[in-house]
Amino acid sequence: MSRSERLMHLLHVLRTLPSPATGEQLAREMQVSIRSIYRDIESLRAGGAEIAGERGYGYTLIEDGTLPPQAFDRIEIEALMLGLAEVRHMGDPALAKAAASVIAKVAATLPSRSQQHLLHAVSRVHRLDNRYATLPGHYLNTVREACWEELALDIRYKDQNGKESERRIWPLAIVYLDRMLVVLAWCCTRNDYRKFLVSRLLKADATGESFRPRRSAMLRTYLKSLAIEKAAR
Repeated sequence: MSRSERLMHLLHVLRTLPSPATGEQLAREMQVSIRSIYRDIESLRAGGAEIAGERGYGYTLIEDGTLPPQAFDRIEIEALMLGLAEVRHMGDPALAKAAASVIAKVAATLPSRSQQHLLHAVSRVHRLDNRYATLPGHYLNTVREACWEELALDIRYKDQNGKESERRIWPLAIVYLDRMLVVLAWCCTRNDYRKFLVSRLLKADATGESFRPRRSAMLRTYLKSLAIEKAAR
């Protein structure tokens, strides 16, 4: 990790840890020495970040000089917090962690009054259980990465009748339905567009086969065909 990357990471840790964060906590999170933390804190301050605190007491990020101030009105803040809270209740650990990170980053760019609105939002999400808690998260992460990188996947899939098949697919998107996740894909085995339930994936292995830059165009085509199919019902 380069020094600039380490400083950006330290800013992120300062945003996410409960304040004030001690030098020992920061060193543990960053996996560096406390002396390095002290030097990096001073470097961030010199670069425009307003960090309160000192050695032995802990540090609080007051204002992040690397991010421009954000202007949200109160209802926009409510919408933002409600949406991110919903993501955190989905049962997808990677997205839940990302949602918490987004909240911390946004809070760091807001004026103090708006920060209070963010941290004490009126709108709340309460669910007795996670919507997608039973899904195989490691397959979901593999599918997500393959969509981002536009790489083919080799999957083993069990259909609604319990029949298993081996396929190679080009994953295009992950659709979050009410209680299930669906992968929209081009099935190289069937030579056609197909929908696959994530809960029925028995295997999902990344391959080195790239289908870039076709994902966006293929997804538009598939979504259009699904819309026409829905209208015809």
